[in-house]
This record gives sequence, C-alpha cells and structure tokens, in this order.
Amino acid sequence: MSIERIPISREGYEKLKADLDRMQNVEMTEMARRVATARDMGDLRENAEYHAAREDHGMLQARVDALKDKLSRAYIMDRSTLPTDAVVFGVRVRVKDLDLDEEEVYELVGPGDDDFMKNKILITSPIGQGLVGKKCGDTAEIRVPRGTLRYEILEISMP
Repeated sequence: MSIERIPISREGYEKLKADLDRMQNVEMTEMARRVATARDMGDLRENAEYHAAREDHGMLQARVDALKDKLSRAYIMDRSTLPTDAVVFGVRVRVKDLDLDEEEVYELVGPGDDDFMKNKILITSPIGQGLVGKKCGDTAEIRVPRGTLRYEILEISMP
C-alpha cells in the first residue's frame, strides 16, 4: 500500500464509496452464504466447492482492502480553484502525437471517473503524469512501456 495522495472529484469519490458499500454489504454477505453452503457439503479436505468459495472470498476481501486504501488516500479536488492555462486535474487537453501526426483529446480525472473508451484517463497514469504542468505549445515526452510518446499541447479547456 502506498502513501501517495490521490486527487479525485466529489463524484468519483462518491462512486468509489458506493462500490465499497456494495462489496461489503452485498457481495460479502453472498460470499459468506456461499462458503457456509459449501461447508455443509461434507469433508472439507475433498470439497472443491468449499475451496473455490474460500478463494473467491479472499479475492473479494483483497479488492475491498485496496478500495479502502484508495479512499483513505483520496483528496477531493475543487476544479474552480485550479489554473486554466496549464494541464492540471480535471482539464480536457487536445494534443498532437508528433510521431503519428494524429490529434487526441484526453480528460485527466481521478479514480472512479476514468473511462478509457471516452478518453478519460487517470491523472496518475504515465500519460497523465507526463502532461501535468504543460502549457499550450509545450512538447511532452512521455515514457510508456512501448517507448516514448511525443505530444504537442494544442488546447487546454475545462469539460
């Protein structure tokens, strides 16, 4: 578990809290019922259903713990107090890939608001980190697993 603070919107925070509540109060209850049912099936040494249920319970508990950790490190960002002339949390940024000569638009968001299909990327992602602090006209060189991306910042706006 990390001690790094995580920027997040109020909506993203509420969404993650709702996910945690669902996991703790609905899914954990169902999992406990599943384990109890499997335990009643007989000899635990040879009961595959029991071992599978226990393993699933452990994985659910790990997801709950990770979400609790994320929420404990979250701080809610007020977009109205952020600068509008630089890439910061909550902005929409239009960039030009200098190697592919293509334009892309990203919205930098926190956990709970990310949606890859809508180009809403985490501000803590490699691309998000590489764009933060840049202004229109700046070039960002971002190291990613497949190499280096070179983006020119074309426009910064609030969604």
